[in-house]
Amino acid sequence: MTAEPTPSSSSMAEFIEFTAKLLVRSPDEVEVSESVNGDTVVYHLKLAPDDVGRIIGREGRIVRAIRSLLRAAAVRQGVRVSLEVG
Repeated sequence: MTAEPTPSSSSMAEFIEFTAKLLVRSPDEVEVSESVNGDTVVYHLKLAPDDVGRIIGREGRIVRAIRSLLRAAAVRQGVRVSLEVG
């Protein structure tokens, strides 16, 4: 049984894009795509090379916070999510 991206998953992609655009220096280069891997919806966040560190943050704190918010929203919807930054 594979999880299909739901209409609410697009709101998660919008959340990732909105948050990333607020944090980076090149918001025009922010791209979010999603794929399904088994029962997990995987979000791919593509950024300008100089902005990757800004999203990761010191010791990964910023990306960890974004992932925590995504997981909290996913639990409420009964799906599993993952965020990859690159």
